[in-house]
This record gives sequence, C-alpha cells and structure tokens, in this order.
Amino acid sequence: MESAIDTNSSMHDQTETEFGKNKKRYQDLIATFPHEKGWRPKAPLIEYGGHWFIQLLLEGCLHAQEFFQARPIDFLVCSYPKTGTTWLKALTSAIANRSRFDDSSNSLLKRNPHELVPFIEMEFPFFPDIDVLKDKENTLFATHLPHGLLPESISKSGCKMVYIWRDPKDTFISMWTFFQKQKVDNGPLNSLEESFDMFCRGLSGYGPYLDHVLSYWKAHQENPNQILFLKYEKMRSDPLPYVKKLAEFMGYGFTAEEEKEEVVEKVVSLCSFETLKNLEPNKGEKDREDRPCIYKTSAYFRKGNVGDWQNYLTPEMVARIDGLMEEKFKGTGLLEFGK
Repeated sequence: MESAIDTNSSMHDQTETEFGKNKKRYQDLIATFPHEKGWRPKAPLIEYGGHWFIQLLLEGCLHAQEFFQARPIDFLVCSYPKTGTTWLKALTSAIANRSRFDDSSNSLLKRNPHELVPFIEMEFPFFPDIDVLKDKENTLFATHLPHGLLPESISKSGCKMVYIWRDPKDTFISMWTFFQKQKVDNGPLNSLEESFDMFCRGLSGYGPYLDHVLSYWKAHQENPNQILFLKYEKMRSDPLPYVKKLAEFMGYGFTAEEEKEEVVEKVVSLCSFETLKNLEPNKGEKDREDRPCIYKTSAYFRKGNVGDWQNYLTPEMVARIDGLMEEKFKGTGLLEFGK
C-alpha cells in the first residue's frame, strides 16, 4: 500500500529516534533487493520475503521486525490494505475500551480509528511519540504485513491476532480509488487496467494479495486459538454474531447483562460504516490529529459496499481474477470458508 505516511519534509525529525539511528542501515540493505515499477512512477515496489513494498514501509517493516516487542496481553489487527481494516480497528477499540468510556465519551467520537490502533510498521517506527504508543494501557496494534514477515516477538509472546479478508475484486477497486486521494506527488497513478494487471501479477503494496490471505489462513489452521479469521462480506451481512465472537476471542466477551442492555448492538451501530463516516473526526477535509498523513480522514470512508467492483471491471477482468483465486485457494478450505 502506498503509505498513509507523509513522505514530505513536514515529517518530524527522526535523527534522534530509534528508527533514525538505523535508517541508513535499512536503506543500504533495501538497495540490494529487487525493484520493480510501481503504481506511480516515483514509488517503485521492492521485493522482500516474497512480497512487495514501497521503500518507506519496507524500512518500517525492518524496524518493526527488529524492535517491536509484543506482550502476551497485546492484540493485533491484521489485514491486507482496503479489506476492512478501519472497521476492524473501530470494533476492537470499542470492544476493548467499553469499560473505560460511556456512550458520550467514546474515543471513536473524537478520533479516527487509525489514531486509536497504531500500525507497527508505520506509527511505531516513524511516530513513536504519539499518545497511543506512549499509553502503556493500550494493547491494540495493527499491521498489513504478511504472516511470515511479522516480528518474531509476536509469535514468541503468544499474543492473539485477528485477520480479515475480502473478495479480491473489491479489494483492488477500493485500493485503486483510495490511492487517487493521496496528497503526495509520486507522479500519476497508473490506469485502472494497468494497475489491475499488476495486482493480478502480485505487484502491489504488501502483495501478492492472495498469498497474503493464504499466509494467515495457514497460520489460523495451525493455531486457531491464536488467530481469528474473518471474511468481510460475511461480517457485513450479519455483524452481530461476529462482533460477539471477536469480543470473546479478544478476552472481552459480553456479559449476559450487557447483552440484555444491547451493548453489542450499540458497538455494532457505533462502528458501522454509516455512523463512522458521519462522525466529526472523519468528515470533509479533516486531517489526523496525531501525525502528518497523506490522506484526509474522510478518505477511509468511501462506500464500504460489497460488489462495487461491478461498476469498474470488465467480464474478462472478473474471469481472470476469479480464476487466479480458484487456482490459488483450491484444496485449502478457503473457498468454502468464504461462502
């Protein structure tokens, strides 16, 4: 994903941070990795561990692998970009913090979900001084890294994680339209057709997408008690049971009294696409409060619909990507899970 980090000079001085001390070492290492043309002329894709990254996020990945120290109490929201990350961050924050806030003081009313659940390869290396990272009570973190590239401390700590995936056709469309909203000049975005071809060939940020999904699916099958695996479309059609399941998995199960008081319904309603989109922090031309960002907060709330790909993709494109998914997921159980 072309980063939600401001790569311009407005980024704060990093020379004194842990990342700043190691930046040149990361850059020298990255220079030896395979490079390919990206979705924008000035944002090439770099291959590492079988996946593709833009330079800045690969630096962040290397830093997280080396320095992020997961605790057993931590909980990781894992996803490929544009598969339901913002929604899942909102849900996990609302679930974990419901005893700390009443309905009128909930953090989601004042902050964008991305400010409440920091990325280990974005905020952790580049903005270590933001509130949520200094808050030792915070146990929620997020990542777009494939499972095989997660910091070793995550598997060693035994901390739990949730992964969400989505139909690759909607994932692609959501990503391509999202990139159009960037406030950074890396040159013009590739056409839909060229971007689609690259996406199908695995040449996209954090891609190949299907390999990304498969990495977490295999890890979930090996250890279902550590990784909860969710499908975006199924959650959208009937969120209530999945929110209950998520809360239980996180260790914050809803009590009988809470269910009676319809607390689950309140969480689902607060975190719904429609509600979040119309909250003050996520409207119009607002910027994030905690750090510079190349997206307005409203960019994270476009449609959230299932099947929007039908407005963009030709029958030939659909056949190609569906064929790739059938081939990649055949015999894994994933195709059945997604129905």
